[in-house]
Amino acid sequence: MKELCYDTIDSPIGTIVLVVDGDQLCSLDYTDYESRMMTLLRKRYGEFQLTRASDPCGVSSQLRAYFAGDYRCLDAIPVNTGGTTFQQQVWSALRAIPAGTTTTYGQLATRLGKPTASRAVGAANALNPIAIVLPCHRVIGANASLTGYAGGLQRKHWLLQHEQGIIL
Repeated sequence: MKELCYDTIDSPIGTIVLVVDGDQLCSLDYTDYESRMMTLLRKRYGEFQLTRASDPCGVSSQLRAYFAGDYRCLDAIPVNTGGTTFQQQVWSALRAIPAGTTTTYGQLATRLGKPTASRAVGAANALNPIAIVLPCHRVIGANASLTGYAGGLQRKHWLLQHEQGIIL
């Protein structure tokens, strides 16, 4: 059975659960969305065991630094997302969106060389297993609306404000 390490941290937007596989972050979600996280982990790993760890791979400390205003600290966190090749491309592209900025699903699809795939990009975003670190909250609707965020639109709004994002 696969053993994964987890930790929880308190944040201004609720308690966060993070899961590490070896030395890579493989899941990050909010405790009130823990069932979603567990479903994604089961789909990916089948049977697994979660073992509590204090600050696994320093990820908890890096998240605390992010909430304290160090937005670049998340860039160094190694991730292991699983997913399809397309999902991995989308999730990787999320990391290229600088803090304090937003992009649209269509712009992200164009950046990936698939300008007609904005809905597929949205679907991949919805299954992002690593919130905040893979900043899907920086992707907004074509009309600049705050559309879709697995952790809730209030959190998406807070994260964008925290990063001094552009809210139109």
